[in-house]
Order: sequence, then structure tokens, then C-alpha cells
Amino acid sequence: MEKVNSPEELMENISNMSRENSVFQFHIPGKGKFTLVLQEEEQRSIQADVEANPELKAMIEQSRREFKLGKAMSTSELLKSLSPEDFRS
Repeated sequence: MEKVNSPEELMENISNMSRENSVFQFHIPGKGKFTLVLQEEEQRSIQADVEANPELKAMIEQSRREFKLGKAMSTSELLKSLSPEDFRS
């Protein structure tokens, strides 16, 4: 799990995500652990990736369970909630 030290570093990691690099797990001091999953617009490709990768399937299922329990936030909500103090050790 990668430690993210600034909003710029988080955005850099997000922009480096691709079909081959579609899951990013990271920790923000003072906030907690996060898992981002890049989802393409085409559902078929996501389904194929899930079928080919049991770990991805488990992460998506966990994410859906947590969303139903209200333990989710959008990327923009996450970015808005961050401040420079969150990245200080």
C-alpha cells in the first residue's frame, strides 16, 4: 500500500491509471486506507477484467457492500476533504 503525501501526488497516481493498472490502493495519514478502481465506460471490458482477476472481483464486491452501508465517497468528495495537514506525519 502506497503512502500518498499530497493532493498532487494523488492526482498523479490517478492519471497514471490505465486498463492494465486499474486498481490503486493507498494510505493518507489522518484519513485512512483507500482503494480506487478505474472503471471504463464499456461494461463488457470491466466484466472481462473481473472474470479474469479474482482479487479485483473481491475488491469490487467489498466496495459495493461498503457503498450500501454508506461508507463511500466520490473522488471529488475525497479531494475536497483533504488539506495540507493530512499529509504531515
